[in-house]
Amino acid sequence: MSNGDSPAAPAPSDGETAMASIDMLLDISLPVVIEIGRTSLTMQEVLQLGPGSVVALERMVGEPVDVFVGDRRFAQGEVVVVGDHFGVRIARLLSGPDSEAPGC
Repeated sequence: MSNGDSPAAPAPSDGETAMASIDMLLDISLPVVIEIGRTSLTMQEVLQLGPGSVVALERMVGEPVDVFVGDRRFAQGEVVVVGDHFGVRIARLLSGPDSEAPGC
C-alpha cells in the first residue's frame, strides 16, 4: 500500500449484491385493493343511484373476496370485523394463471 492509501474494502459478492437489491425493494409501497364483487349498470341505472340504493354484486354471500396487489390478484380471503373496522383474513395465496385479474 503505497502513498498512504488505506486498504480497500472487499468487493461484495453476487449474493450480497442481490440481498442489498432485495432489501431496497422491501420499503416500496404498493396499492392493495380488496374486491368484494363486480356488476354492470347502464348509465340510466347509475344516474338513479342515491342514498339508500342497493347495488347487487355478482358474488354470492360467503364467497372469498379477491386481494389485489398492484394490478395482480394476489390472494383470496374472507371479510372479518375487527372492532369497528372491516378487515380481510387471507385464506389462500395465488400464483400463476389464478393471479390474472378478471376481465383483463
